[in-house]
Amino acid sequence: MFQFRQFTIHQDRCAMKVGTDGVLLGAWAKGGNHILDIGTGTGVIALMMAQRFPKAIISAIDIDSDAFLQASENVENSLFKERIHLSHSSLQDFSDKWISDGNPLFDCIVSNPPFFVNSLKNPDGKRTLARHADTLPYSVLFRHVSKLLTEDGEFSAIIPTEQLKDFTAEAYLHALQTIRLFHVKTTSAKLPKRCLVSFSKKTPYYNIIEEQTVNLLSSSGERSDWYQEITKDFYLK
Repeated sequence: MFQFRQFTIHQDRCAMKVGTDGVLLGAWAKGGNHILDIGTGTGVIALMMAQRFPKAIISAIDIDSDAFLQASENVENSLFKERIHLSHSSLQDFSDKWISDGNPLFDCIVSNPPFFVNSLKNPDGKRTLARHADTLPYSVLFRHVSKLLTEDGEFSAIIPTEQLKDFTAEAYLHALQTIRLFHVKTTSAKLPKRCLVSFSKKTPYYNIIEEQTVNLLSSSGERSDWYQEITKDFYLK
């Protein structure tokens, strides 16, 4: 169990537990009135977005049945259950049905996507499903994000630094432009391990991307000022 300020995450059924990546994305992504969380897992990102954006209606999907049940439990026991709608579905099936039913497009899409592309698979099948891009290649992810995103909307994700080049290249093939890019280091002495990145259908003003390098920890091993600031409404002291 993981206790946040305004909600609790149970994670006994989920292969992928609450981690820094999901919390960073949930705290960093820009929101909207209609939010889609792709691969919701425990539901932590959907719940964080619901807390941050009180008027938002959030759709959250996961292809794994146990993850869907876990997220459903966590959402049902939260203050935000009226605004979060869960679907046990692949992105492909969800996207096709959502559009064919004439539902509104999303002005915010978030995803902590499967990111291992060419690595050995874990013998734990559910963990493999959550972490490997076999069931959701970047090409499929961006094809459906492009269909589901409004013209002014923003798609935000967190990915390993070594995948950034391939990830952004696929975005460009689907007419999505990088508008924000944060390189995340553990400490200032380390190389970045993760990237928080956002895309839009609109080219950034003057073609200038908002780009920063940030640290999770200070030299003394405490949470950095930046990390504390973006997560202050979530973590218990």
